[in-house]
Amino acid sequence: MTGGAANSGLRINGVAIVDTFAEAFPIKAARLIITATTQHWARTAATVLCGNATSVIACDVEAAIERDVPAAQTPDGRPGVAVLAFAFTTDGLAKSLQARVGQCVLTCPTTACFNGLADCSPDKRFSLGGVLRYFGDGFQKSKALGGRRYWRIPVMDGEFICEDEFGSTTGVAGGNLLIGGTSETAALAAAEAAVKAIRVESGDVATDVALPFPGGVVRSGSKVGSRYPKLKASTNDAYCPTLRTATTTELPEACRAVYEIVLDGLSFEAVQAGMRRGLLAAAAMPDVVMITAGNYGGKLGKHHFYLRDIL
Repeated sequence: MTGGAANSGLRINGVAIVDTFAEAFPIKAARLIITATTQHWARTAATVLCGNATSVIACDVEAAIERDVPAAQTPDGRPGVAVLAFAFTTDGLAKSLQARVGQCVLTCPTTACFNGLADCSPDKRFSLGGVLRYFGDGFQKSKALGGRRYWRIPVMDGEFICEDEFGSTTGVAGGNLLIGGTSETAALAAAEAAVKAIRVESGDVATDVALPFPGGVVRSGSKVGSRYPKLKASTNDAYCPTLRTATTTELPEACRAVYEIVLDGLSFEAVQAGMRRGLLAAAAMPDVVMITAGNYGGKLGKHHFYLRDIL
């Protein structure tokens, strides 16, 4: 992973902004609207569905809760949660979501699951309810409303309603910020401020952007490759404070901890706007000494988010 010198000349609130770019790549994306009788159960199902979905380096999908959806805006008039999910191919996305919805939403009390990208063309759709219906063991029923088909699958508290087909689109994965502070406490507080800002836009909950890592924050930033041939990625030693004297470091002397924010989104603009909100929020926090971004010299993906342009 490459970066620029921390003394690049770009500064906000005295914080050095490295004159570099975050490198991201195209990825297939879907939005699920999960509803339930209460917000608690909708969020419970969404949270479990997003488990072990942090990075496509080693997970089948990257997924995160996008936002809560008011009952007035859901297909069945119940409280809901929107989830964004990302995978390298539409087939891979379909397979992963069939398993995750079947294991994590179908099983959760009172839930239903709907397509959140309804305007996709037929060639960008995949079956979800149409696969899960077989759990009904022949007792399942289908119903078409407004040009959309739904499956009613009998379960022990009534019926699980799942839309037949879900849409996909080409999104962007891998937008990122690396935030360095004079201590673990300072760096983490800045990362938390960045996460909060990324999730809120102009006073409202931001849409079209997701933070797939735990709480939106990554402690184990990685580089491509490893000394061990079987590993696709390994610790990003240039940003590990304890390796400052053992490797070529990118850290200024005062930096004692670094946290990374990784953003996926449905568009370049959504990721770019989220990065800007996060960068400005982190730079406003005390004891932040450096903000940079991770890239691979332009070899990983076609989407380049230059911090200079974002500012």
